[in-house]
Amino acid sequence: MTDSTRPAATSATAAPRPGTPSRLRAINDRAALDLLLEHGPLSRTRIGTLTGLSKPTASQLLARLAAAQLVVPVGTTAGGPGPNAQLYQVNPAAGYVAGLDVKPTHTLFGVADITGRTLAEHLVPTPPRQAAGTIQRLADGLAETVRLAGLAPGSLNEIVIGTPGALDPATGKLRYAAHLPGWHSPRLPAELQAALGAPVSIENDVNLAAVAERVLGSARGCEDFVLLWAEEGIGAAIVIAGQLHRGFTGGAGEVGYMPVPGAPLIRNVRRENSGGFQELAGADAVLALAKEHRLAGTTAEAAIEQALATPGAGDAFLAVLANRLATGLAAIVAVIDPELVVLSGGIPTAGGERLRELVQEELTGLAVPRPQLRSSTVPGSPVLHGALQRALTAARETAFTTG
Repeated sequence: MTDSTRPAATSATAAPRPGTPSRLRAINDRAALDLLLEHGPLSRTRIGTLTGLSKPTASQLLARLAAAQLVVPVGTTAGGPGPNAQLYQVNPAAGYVAGLDVKPTHTLFGVADITGRTLAEHLVPTPPRQAAGTIQRLADGLAETVRLAGLAPGSLNEIVIGTPGALDPATGKLRYAAHLPGWHSPRLPAELQAALGAPVSIENDVNLAAVAERVLGSARGCEDFVLLWAEEGIGAAIVIAGQLHRGFTGGAGEVGYMPVPGAPLIRNVRRENSGGFQELAGADAVLALAKEHRLAGTTAEAAIEQALATPGAGDAFLAVLANRLATGLAAIVAVIDPELVVLSGGIPTAGGERLRELVQEELTGLAVPRPQLRSSTVPGSPVLHGALQRALTAARETAFTTG
């Protein structure tokens, strides 16, 4: 970083320009805040070392951030030579965010402070096939989560909602989610923001799982990867050069609708709300395959767990399932050629390392690109974690702007 040593602009009315002292101070302030988020409490000397700032400039920086209530003192160093030094951390009360993982059967709410620490989670079941009252149920569930977090109403700075499907940027309507009653108003974003009382963003749930994987999980440090989500539905998130690729209508990654060998050709996927890959490897297909191999289970995950514990029939079941997953993946990697594929969702999680290895072997024979396959390592709900991470990015951009 650079010390703020250049002379101030001569015009008192001119807007700050790159290179002016106010701009440089803002850059240094943000760098220090990011270091505090990454490393935890730091002393003035350590901040100066990491940023390249002189001791007087680092002291001025910390004074500014403390006055803005963006950092707070949290004790002192101990055990080293010389006097103890004051430690500082990002003020957790500088902002709060919420993330929502919306599914047809339930919504999982989470609230975190600006440091990323989750303060509360709360699950609210969704009445079957009931569209009326959807937004009010969200408002009530979020209010309860805020209460559980020990916060006052109105404390949230940013809310990100993960849903099946994706918002069409041209119309603002949610597409690819006919199975989600009550979510198809043309004014959905505005209605949600009015009801929830903070800025709201709606993002595809699988895209958010990829965000979580890149920040917290198996895709850390990877710029080009695909996350394949296999659960009740099949979906994918595509990250190219570190950025999510959403497509012209927001539908990039809706690979459940993709025709694949071995599955019936569905000619009206919108009406059927399904497609070839979904029919081949979605939860219903996994249960049907388990029945063929005389494996019990009321859910796809339970059937896979039984297969892992059943030599013979279970081995045959897993081999077919791996082939089906690899068949869809072969089409994806042939187009994207990613460095990495992350397997996420209930089906790969239940199959664990055994299923991952089988899919890797099958994919090696079906596609010329041979990306590494890794299992998700994000605990809990990757969608909720991704929603919180996306909300934190937006909230920090606002709260940490000091220039």
